[in-house]
Amino acid sequence: MNKVLLYNELFSHYQKLLTLNEQDLFSLYYEENYTMDEIAKIKNITRSAVGKEIKKVENKLLKYEEIIKKNQITKELLNLINKPITENIKKDIEKIINI
Repeated sequence: MNKVLLYNELFSHYQKLLTLNEQDLFSLYYEENYTMDEIAKIKNITRSAVGKEIKKVENKLLKYEEIIKKNQITKELLNLINKPITENIKKDIEKIINI
């Protein structure tokens, strides 16, 4: 999966678990496509600090998904939603819910 798409999906699920500064940095970089240099000027920090913070946010999002699995569960449920309800689908849903 595309890195940008993955992080945007994870951010949509877990952004409220991040600090306001982390949310802002993520939005500038991934949603508004600012460069690290541009973000550094906006935030009045070094480009290196921006890179470290972005990496920190990426790692947090991956860790949250590893533990909570909301993105994975959402995708699995969306795959099932358009199928006719059968006993197998019901069993699949039960498996997903019990993750």
